[in-house]
Amino acid sequence: MLDDFVNTALAPRTVAAVLTGIAAAATVFTVIQPLFEGDQLAKRMKLVSDEREQIRQRERERLNNRASLRVEPKAYMKRVVEQFNLSRWLGTETAKAKLIQAGHRGAGAETAFLFFRLVMPIVLTAVALFYLFVLEVLDQPLAVRAGLVFAAGFLGLKLPEVYLSNITTKRQADIRRAWPDALDLCLICVESGMSVENAFRRVSLEVASQSAVLAEELALLTAELSFLPERRVAYENLALRTGLETVKSLTTALMQAERYGTPVGQALRVLAQESRDFRMTEAEKKAAALPPKLTVPMILFFLPVLFVVLLTPAGIQAYALMK
Repeated sequence: MLDDFVNTALAPRTVAAVLTGIAAAATVFTVIQPLFEGDQLAKRMKLVSDEREQIRQRERERLNNRASLRVEPKAYMKRVVEQFNLSRWLGTETAKAKLIQAGHRGAGAETAFLFFRLVMPIVLTAVALFYLFVLEVLDQPLAVRAGLVFAAGFLGLKLPEVYLSNITTKRQADIRRAWPDALDLCLICVESGMSVENAFRRVSLEVASQSAVLAEELALLTAELSFLPERRVAYENLALRTGLETVKSLTTALMQAERYGTPVGQALRVLAQESRDFRMTEAEKKAAALPPKLTVPMILFFLPVLFVVLLTPAGIQAYALMK
C-alpha cells in the first residue's frame, strides 16, 4: 500500500498537478497581496506630517506664551506718567524707536519706560545718599561724595536706555542669524507659485523653531499686508521694527518689484546670497579677532605656568648642586 502511494505521488501526472497548483496559488497570492497590505509610504508620510503638525502646534503655543504684542499699562504707572506729563519731559523719539525694535509695542511699553526713567534715578540717588552720607562707607571729601550721588542719579536715568539697547542688540542678532535661511525659504515659496503674503506666512511658520523673533516679525508683516491699504507701509514698518540693513534691502527690493514689475524671485535670490556671504564674513571676523583677545589671557595665565614647569626642574638641580 505504501509502495502504491509513493508511486502515485511520484507519477508525472501527480507532480505536474502539484506544480500547477503551487503556481496557481502563487499567482493568486501575488495578485491579492497588495490588496491586503497598506500603503507603507502613505503611512510614513502621514506620520511625518503628524509630527510636523505637533511641532508647529508646540511652537505656536510657545509663541502665544510670550509677552503680548500690545501690553496694557498698569494703572499706577499710567497715573504717574499722566500726572507728571513724563512723555513731554522724558520721552524721546529714539527711545520710541528702540522700544519698537526691542519688541515692546503699544502704550503699555512706553508708559513703563517713562515710569522707570523717573523712578530709577530717584532710587539710585537715595541709595547713594544712604551709603555715602548715612553709613559713610567712603572716607572721601564732600565734593567727591556729592559727585558720586549725581553720577548715581545720571546712571539711573540712563539704565532704561541701556536695557533697551541690550535687548535690541540681542533681538537683531537673533534675526540676523536666521535671516538667510528665511530668505531661502521665501525664494522657494515664491518660485513655486505662492504670492508674497502666503510665502511670508509659510516662512513664519517654518522659521519659528529657529528664531521666534523673526517668525513674529514675519507674522506681523503678513497681517499688515492683508489689512493696510498700502503694501509699502507694511514693508517700511518691517524695516523700522528690525532696524537691520539686510531687512531694509529686502523691503526696498519688494517695493521696487511692485512698482516697476521686476521679478521678485531674482531679487530674493541675490539678497539671500548676500545675506549668506555677510553671515560668513561676520564669522570670519570673529575668528580673526580671537588671537588678539587670547593674547592677554595667555600672558596672564599660560606663560607663568609654562615658566614654572620649565624652570622648576632646573632650579631644583641647581639647588642640589649648590649643596
